[in-house]
Amino acid sequence: MRNHTAVPAEPVDDFIAPHCADVVRIVYQDDDILLINKPSGLLSLSGKNPRNWDSVHHRLVHGQAGVTPAFPQAKLPHRLDFGTSGIMVVGLHAQAAQHLNQQFQARSVMKRYWAVLAGWLAEDQGQISAPIAKDKLQFPKVKICQHSGKAAVSEYHVVQRLEQPRRTVVQFNPLTGRTHQLRIHSLWMGHPILGCDLYSNAHSEQQAERLLLHASDLYLTHPRHHTAVHGHCPCPFAELNVGGL
Repeated sequence: MRNHTAVPAEPVDDFIAPHCADVVRIVYQDDDILLINKPSGLLSLSGKNPRNWDSVHHRLVHGQAGVTPAFPQAKLPHRLDFGTSGIMVVGLHAQAAQHLNQQFQARSVMKRYWAVLAGWLAEDQGQISAPIAKDKLQFPKVKICQHSGKAAVSEYHVVQRLEQPRRTVVQFNPLTGRTHQLRIHSLWMGHPILGCDLYSNAHSEQQAERLLLHASDLYLTHPRHHTAVHGHCPCPFAELNVGGL
């Protein structure tokens, strides 16, 4: 198994992201928005260090040769963590990005994720309500804190329980959008996401070559036409041989 390096939500000066050979795929495109499939192992936004310039945003603004054209005004109204793969919406001009930002701030965008957790969850479904605060002593980590944390709510339901070793495939619906929310909530339940470098134990981290967290669905309103938009990227955890992934 690989050696994991802790990756902050925003890269710090001494972190150098490894090269990501996978490309950013366009799922949908019109004059206002893109729906894209972000690969695992790619920053959403570039870091200050020139060696961290490669990112979703950088590739969209400058284009990927032979893959995507350049979108010089592209803006990201939301982001996925370095290790998380899946669906993202991109605003192609300032007005579209502002409208999308307002939707995320109003929590009117519905998001769905797939994850594989260590061990077996006791319940088939549930809601996690545990406030999240920055962990100043262990940056870039966050922590559950009842006193200073901001409200954070995640719903989940079990898709399948796997053997040898025991793992649980779940779908998450985060009702809020805090940094590292699904990762810290999974750890708080006692079932960290496999492959997680920040919120895991050594055993669960080594059970996967990547973070087994994937953003599969986004439901939002088109910024110009005000119609319902559903973006979908199938979960890539095919090696688990789990029906429905």
